[in-house]
Parts: sequence; C-alpha cells; structure tokens
Amino acid sequence: MSLRGDVCVVTGACGFLGKRLVRLLLEEEKASEIRLLDRDVQAQVLESLEDCRGETTLSVFEGDIRDGDFLRKALRGASTVFHIASLIDVTESMEYSEMYGVNVKGTQLLLEACIQENVASFIYTSTMEVMGPNPRGEPIINGTEDTVYDTTLKFNYSKTKKEAEDRTLQANGETLQNGGRLSTCALRPTYIYGDGCRFLLYHMGDGIRNKNVLFRMSVPEAHVNPVYVGNAAFAHLQAARSLKDPQKRNAVGGRFYYLSDDTPPMSYSDFNHVLMSPLGFGIQDKLVLPLRLFYILCFLLEALCTILRPFVRIVPPMNRQLLTLLNTSFTFSYEKAKKDLGYVPRYSWVEARRRTTEWLASQLPAEREKIMSG
Repeated sequence: MSLRGDVCVVTGACGFLGKRLVRLLLEEEKASEIRLLDRDVQAQVLESLEDCRGETTLSVFEGDIRDGDFLRKALRGASTVFHIASLIDVTESMEYSEMYGVNVKGTQLLLEACIQENVASFIYTSTMEVMGPNPRGEPIINGTEDTVYDTTLKFNYSKTKKEAEDRTLQANGETLQNGGRLSTCALRPTYIYGDGCRFLLYHMGDGIRNKNVLFRMSVPEAHVNPVYVGNAAFAHLQAARSLKDPQKRNAVGGRFYYLSDDTPPMSYSDFNHVLMSPLGFGIQDKLVLPLRLFYILCFLLEALCTILRPFVRIVPPMNRQLLTLLNTSFTFSYEKAKKDLGYVPRYSWVEARRRTTEWLASQLPAEREKIMSG
C-alpha cells in the first residue's frame, strides 16, 4: 500500500530519526506534501533534502508541540502523522514537568488535533525502555510483544513515554470529525544508532579525553541488540503503509511492535568499541569500579543531590537506574513487526557498521580539535 498523494506530518523532523524518515519518504513515496514539524527547522536540513525532493512539497512548521492551535494548523488536510518528537533524558537532569509537558501532553494534544482535523493514521515512536529493565535488573532475552515482565519504571523518560504510548493505543478507533476512524500504532525501537547519532559522539569524546581508551560502563555479558537508524525509519514507513491498507488496518491498529534488526547482541560498551576500534580506540578491560561498589557510590551521590536540592540542583553523571540499564541483558525480536508490518531490515549489520564508523571517522578530527583546544 503506497502513500502516493498523501500529506504526511513528521514531528521531530530535524532529529536523528526524523531526518532519516523524511529522506526515506521522499525517496520511496510520491506523497504530495511532507510537513516538517519541529521547534527549529534549520535551513541546512531543507538543503540536504533537495537532491531527493522530486515533486513533493516540503513545508516547515516551527512551533511548540504543547500548543494545540499550532498543531491543528500543522495537521489540517494531513492523512498520516509520524510522532517522533520527544525529550530524552536518562540522567534525570530535566525537570519532570518539562518532560511530561512535551512527551505526554504534547502527544495528547496531537491525538486531539488528529481527531479534529480528520487525520486517519498515527504512528508513535515509543521505546523498549517502556518495558524496563526493572530496578532488580531482571533480563529479557529475545523478548516479544507477548513477553510477561515485572515492569517497574524509574526514569521520568520511561514513565512519560509509557503514558504517551498508552494514550496513543487507547485512541485507536476514535471517531474523527468526518465520521471516519483514527488508526494508531506504536513502535518500540531498541537503542537507535547510526550516522548522526549524538550519543556515539559523546562516547567518542570521552574516549578522546581518556587517551583513546573508551570507558567500560557495562559488563560484557549484559547483551542488548541496537537497531540501525535506517532500519528504524523503514519500519515507520511500513507501519504507515499497513495502517493505510484496509486488509491490515484492523490487525495493526491499537498494537505496539518491538523494532530491532540483525545487529549482533553485545553490551553497550562493547558495541561502542566495535564501532570505534577501527579509528584507533581501545576499551577498558573492566568496569571503572566493581558493580556492587558502583551501585553504592551511585546511591550516595543520589542521596547527596537530594539533600542539596533545596539549595542547588546537581545532577550526578551516573545513577542506579542508568547503571542497571547498562548492565542488564535486554534484547528483543522483530518477528511480529516482520509478520504484521512486512518489516525486514534494509541494512545488514556489515553495512550499518560501515556507515556508522565512516561517519564517526568524518567527525573525529573536529571532535579532537574541540576537546584539545577546550
């Protein structure tokens, strides 16, 4: 099922995944219009898309996702919304009210605008972190949509993403103003990596400061299976095609899907090393501290920051939940997305790794210069 002639809205269009999805839509679909919705749409983003724009109109909507009137204007006449925009924070440096406002209230306002403006399809970018890991660090190996797990969310990020996902799926089947029905689904990608990933740049910067040795923050046996950004974007396109298909719409609507690919499972730290070792980076053999001692240190830092909070807001660089996330095996299968959405990874692990490492190599001189001169 094609999106030919459709008007598609992409929120967070200038972000890591958003840019990749917009390019994919331009390359693979003949939509009549793609609307880039973000707080700030840089001119270079539009310039970078000129080579594949074809006859599709690219429209810019700059504004706040918490502004209902702005959203109604952006969605008027649209048929599909890809809701990617969100605030991501795993160090708890952001105020809860700010995160809730964007991640939950923004999603709710967007769903309401869909109903008011007769938008038929809504694809929500969730995260596997709405599942866990829980504070006990109980693992999931090759989990599916049917996996039973004692989910206890500690991060404000995870909590707000879960509430937004729940609201999205509950809105499936809502009656639109024109009498039609809204169809929604949610995608839960694992950690998204690739060319343009700022988290990889952050880890590379730490390695530069540490004399080209990457810090080990995860034990080698704590396996995760990241997903390449190009594959994550393709899964979003397949979800939109499925929601438009009368044969698939009812089966897919109201459901969530895990997104991964054929990236081999390994720990977060070893994953960084695999991507950066061709650039001359080594990695520490062991954790900075024994894991149990690391937890105690995090607990003391968190307690100290809580005591000081009435006077000054200090955010520790590591907390117990982040340490659990980095040291718990948490892998997921994409079989259901393959079966229901027709999702098959476009990029092999070899190709994804090559593209990512080449991009990191292109960024390395500037990163070194910035750090050495700083």
